[in-house]
Amino acid sequence: MRDGGEAAGVLKRLAAGPGRAERLTHVEPVPARPSRTGAWPRWVPAEVLAQLAEAGITEPWIHQIATAEAAYGGRSVVVATGTASGKSLGYWLPAFATLAIAEAASPHRRTASVLYLSPTKALAHDQLRAVSAFTVPGLRATTLDGDSERTERDWARDHATYVLSNPDMLHRSVLPNHQRWARFLGSLQYVVVDECHHYRGVFGAHVAGVLRRLRRVCAHYGSYPVFVCASATVAEPAVSGERLTGLPMEAVTDDGSPRGGVSFGLWEPPLVSSYGGENGAQVRRSATAEVADLLTDLVVSGVRTVAFVRSRRGAESVAMTARANLEEVDPSLVDQVSAYRAGYLPEERRRLEAMLHSGELTGVAATNALELGVDIAGLDAVLLTGWPGTRASLWQQAGRAGRSGTEALALLVARDDPLDTYLVRHPEAIFGRPVEATVFNPENPYILGPQLCAAAQELPLTTDDFEVFGSTTERVIGQLVSQGLLRPRPRGWFWTRRDRAVDAIDIRSAGGRTVQIVEEETGRLLGTVDGGAAHASVHEGAVYVHAGESYLVRTLDLEGHAAIVAPAAPDYTTFARDITEIGILGAEASTSWGAAELSRGWVQVTHQVVSYQRKQLVTGDILDEVPLELPERTLRTKAVWWTLPDDQVAALGLDDVPGAAHAAEHASIGLLPLFATCDRWDIGGVSTARHADTGCLTVFVYDGHPGGAGFAEHGYAAAREWLTATREAIAHCECSQGCPSCVQSPKCGNGNNPLDKAGAVTLLSALLADH
Repeated sequence: MRDGGEAAGVLKRLAAGPGRAERLTHVEPVPARPSRTGAWPRWVPAEVLAQLAEAGITEPWIHQIATAEAAYGGRSVVVATGTASGKSLGYWLPAFATLAIAEAASPHRRTASVLYLSPTKALAHDQLRAVSAFTVPGLRATTLDGDSERTERDWARDHATYVLSNPDMLHRSVLPNHQRWARFLGSLQYVVVDECHHYRGVFGAHVAGVLRRLRRVCAHYGSYPVFVCASATVAEPAVSGERLTGLPMEAVTDDGSPRGGVSFGLWEPPLVSSYGGENGAQVRRSATAEVADLLTDLVVSGVRTVAFVRSRRGAESVAMTARANLEEVDPSLVDQVSAYRAGYLPEERRRLEAMLHSGELTGVAATNALELGVDIAGLDAVLLTGWPGTRASLWQQAGRAGRSGTEALALLVARDDPLDTYLVRHPEAIFGRPVEATVFNPENPYILGPQLCAAAQELPLTTDDFEVFGSTTERVIGQLVSQGLLRPRPRGWFWTRRDRAVDAIDIRSAGGRTVQIVEEETGRLLGTVDGGAAHASVHEGAVYVHAGESYLVRTLDLEGHAAIVAPAAPDYTTFARDITEIGILGAEASTSWGAAELSRGWVQVTHQVVSYQRKQLVTGDILDEVPLELPERTLRTKAVWWTLPDDQVAALGLDDVPGAAHAAEHASIGLLPLFATCDRWDIGGVSTARHADTGCLTVFVYDGHPGGAGFAEHGYAAAREWLTATREAIAHCECSQGCPSCVQSPKCGNGNNPLDKAGAVTLLSALLADH
């Protein structure tokens, strides 16, 4: 490391600061790994090998060879290896070879093409810069996204052989106009789906539908492209790839790239002396404030560091606080810290990356815009502001340090959250455990139905499409016919409307018509939000953040599907509160745990946003709660639930049965993201001492999306581990009566009352005793 000390030593010095003795809860040494290389495939053109050699790439790593051989051999493949493992080369080699051969055979005709898809425009542009460094015969590359001018789109359609885009553009522009793209689609040889571990939940299910639509349109024009999926390390990558594309996939997981050693620390901010939380609960010092101090210390020590922060506003806040700290400690270092996030202009991003490469910048506070593929080498340390959602993202971010092969430091700083608190106290849940599988359900009828409508408008649906879209396709088509959206004819099922089916689909949500976010003074459209989330996220008085700028919502027009906002710089954030009722529509599976019973199935949830809290940004203190008047909403979705009969509950001698169930529900929601790749905001819960449908104490956790996104099913499958972790998280929290780190929830509609922390431990212990 640049300050001359070992990574573990730097961690110890950080923990030796005033009042920090108990904050470093664990240090895990991650050993270095040497590289493993092999011979170049014989079919790679000599001119490509020469250019790679000029770039310093003389031998491919074994996973690059395996990926390239599979794809060039016509077999769809998913490569799931670590950060900076050079996954791109695995699909560049077959793509470049195929384009060069096609150019030699037909120099005046486009007979081969490649489509590259990424979750973000920024990553596609980064890939374009990398691809454009090669002068391969037949390689004509360009990006295609919402920022592309008409002339750029026309050139991509008529001349490009390597188009870099995103699923949104494929869904809204290319597939509905496939006749104009016929030559490109008819010559398509490879489809690269990059960073595919990001396609989960509702987004993943929609992208699965879009890729199936792409396959059937390509087949219409006579092409059957090979799919190459590139992912961070995930569990069961072939299964995830097959679910995403609908095709059999080979998995390449043996990572041949070198990796420097990492000292990985877990850090828990302290409980503050004030009791500013809800119902007088103690709160922890905010993770962003803690990370800003740590970043300051590392910059002073000359340790080149990236601090990952979940939000754009958080990244700006960490950078600003660190700069203010440095102004007091050593003003000459102030300009060595900057923020880095999506929303910056490409020129600004390139400038910051160059400064970090050269050493002009020592500290950067970044959103995951930096996680998604930007090539920054030579970092000494990574700070993670809270659990990033999955182990895959954790290692993706931590892998940014030590990329040049030197020893590095990674530090996870816990937020005031049950999952974060559990993880920093249970390092075995992070280290030595496999990464998660991506969770999404492409046969969710609320997602499959609209995708089938879009497909039918592109080309009439036939019985052959039952295999393409899955086993529930025929039933969903029947529902669409009864709704008057599809019409059966001898040649198949046809779209009945004049409007475009794709215009009713937001592939990043399943919550109905989107709500537009409009700036009050200028009328400028800032963005959109899922209709199902609008009540909670853009209600009157909500803080809305766009491109790093904060706005206050003036009004939410439900009939006009618009939220009117004005620029503001509040020192607080907002959290909506709702009341929820739930009814069981039908259980799909049940398991007896002694006298208790675990079930999963269909439920109907009725909820209403009734108020919102304002929480101070720096301290986390609750400032006040403001009532709202919004209508009820209903949701038909999937849930997992467990019950305990009255006699067993009575034998426990609980002082507050509803409070114990309520606390167990909150902590369960907080811990489920460890077992199903979701965010706590993707799921909800209800608990009751006696539910009308079960006749006994029942705790529900449900998917927050119509039709479900697969989270409840994963909760059911991993129930023993999930609920054991929930009990441990509550029992080991150092608070006395319950706090945001264990049983309090920021979105509780009942004001986090009643809650019985000790009762929740007793209740969960009884539930798990017979299993």
